[in-house]
Amino acid sequence: MNQTFEVSGMTCGHCEKAVTRAIKQVDPQAEVLIDRSHNRVEVQSQQPREALAKAIAEEGYAVAA
Repeated sequence: MNQTFEVSGMTCGHCEKAVTRAIKQVDPQAEVLIDRSHNRVEVQSQQPREALAKAIAEEGYAVAA
């Protein structure tokens, strides 16, 4: 299932890696595509949206509803 999140606060490659790592902790098989310039994170995962959003938020980034 493809899910798109609006994530603010990502300013560098390290931020992208942190968000990717957080998602992969929830779903190691997830495919993650980040477009930092548009604050967009696309995730291909069967995990619930809430679990993925929580993982990103716990990493310190704001996730729009």
